[in-house]
Amino acid sequence: MGVDLKPLVKARVISLHDLKGKVIAIDAYNTIHQFLSIIRQRDGTPLKDAEGRVTSHLAGLLYRTANLVEQGIKPVYVFDGKPHPFKLKTLEQRSVIRKEAKREWEEALAMGDIEKARKKAQQTSSISKERVEESKKLLDALGIPYVDAPGEGEAQASFMNERGDVDAACSQDFDCLLFGAPTLVRNLAITGKRKLPDKQQWIDVFPEEILLRDVLAENEISREQLVEIAILIGTDFNSGIKGIGPKKALQLIKKHGCIENAIKEGEIGEIENLNELRNIFLNPSVTANYSIEWRKVDEDMVISFLCEEHQFSKERVKKAIEKFHIFEKSFGQKNLFEF
Repeated sequence: MGVDLKPLVKARVISLHDLKGKVIAIDAYNTIHQFLSIIRQRDGTPLKDAEGRVTSHLAGLLYRTANLVEQGIKPVYVFDGKPHPFKLKTLEQRSVIRKEAKREWEEALAMGDIEKARKKAQQTSSISKERVEESKKLLDALGIPYVDAPGEGEAQASFMNERGDVDAACSQDFDCLLFGAPTLVRNLAITGKRKLPDKQQWIDVFPEEILLRDVLAENEISREQLVEIAILIGTDFNSGIKGIGPKKALQLIKKHGCIENAIKEGEIGEIENLNELRNIFLNPSVTANYSIEWRKVDEDMVISFLCEEHQFSKERVKKAIEKFHIFEKSFGQKNLFEF
């Protein structure tokens, strides 16, 4: 889920066209999880092939990536590596939530409550090793590069953004800002309409751009202090302090400068593993050993994998592939400095 920084962040609404020609490092797990949650039938059942294997992630990855390259955007997906030990508690909690949601989904189906069933079904999504490998296989066939992070995918994407190898890091979570990404893009995989929770109401969703320098300037804090604020609120690696939200955390850090001073003044209690929590964001596990190269789509491989193995519509898949062929034409185009 990441850390709740929304009240402290001002995002600029953009369009996919604004990202034309940009290289975007996309948090793969975050994106695939969205596809598994959202791409479902009316009763909440995920898309499946003839053998009952879930294909929602493959459908989302194909059609969304096709739309991105059609806009001239150059995506590179970044996959998570080994989770930090501090994250295991969060992962266990998510597993419990999924099991409970599955039970409620089945109950809602039995009662014929389709609306509740779909809502609960979206909470049951999980990313297995098999689904990760299937996603990578599809990206290979499409000629789209991906990077395997040693740790958090968002940390790796942020590192790539800091180095200037990509123009932005893309994730729904705000953690990329904590990891130091100069530019964060949100809503890249869910543009369009989104249903409000518990309401028969939909809202328009547009891509957003958030600049780290603006977040720090507007709140008059440093990146290190932004990390302090996140620790007080609670992250995927710690539970935070009860009763402290974004605005209260900002107030405390601006008043005291750092968590130790707030503890010394008796405003908050001790926080376990404080320095290690800071290091997760300020000195994350990343690698510089990666390459980013877009290749021509292997049409036969895509059709074999999606249509023959998983029964996708050949007509729809071919239409998506055509967008990749158009994208390929940009590979040979020279820029102004190459003539």
